Amino acid sequence: MSTEENTTHEEEVVVQPTVAATESVATPEPAATNGALASFLDLKESNPKVFFGAIGGVVLLLIILLSSGGDGNKPALSGPVLKNLAIGQQYTLKSANAYDSAATVRLVSTPGAIAAYDDTEEADRNGACQHIAQGTNVTVLEFADAYGKPKSYSKVRVEDGACKGNEGWALSIDIQ
Repeated sequence: MSTEENTTHEEEVVVQPTVAATESVATPEPAATNGALASFLDLKESNPKVFFGAIGGVVLLLIILLSSGGDGNKPALSGPVLKNLAIGQQYTLKSANAYDSAATVRLVSTPGAIAAYDDTEEADRNGACQHIAQGTNVTVLEFADAYGKPKSYSKVRVEDGACKGNEGWALSIDIQ
């Protein structure tokens, strides 16, 4: 045996110094990293295609919801309705487009004259039974078609008031 073999081998033990943690250092988390919003915003940085695709999907869903809202059973708009008038029957004048009870119904000598009518002068408003008060009874004498609509104008005879017996044309929608 050689001298090297006879000598006892001592193992080398490497002792690493231990560091005692006296103070823990915590890294503060930013407020934006908390919750679902933070993960969604992080997605913008990591995978922008998915991020913008999700935004596009939400916008598309909102458009679909807003455009398809409501049911098919919507009530019809209420407004002036053209009654099925009959010649020789008595009706009442009522202006379809006026909410004022003092509004009058215009009677003209020919059916199409209402469209060309201008009563800016005071004499035009007070002359010869042209403006008949609402609620006046009239009798329908005949009809005239206009603009492709049948019975648009009605020739009436006034049955009440100072203009009793006068005849003129009125819009059929103003006769109730």
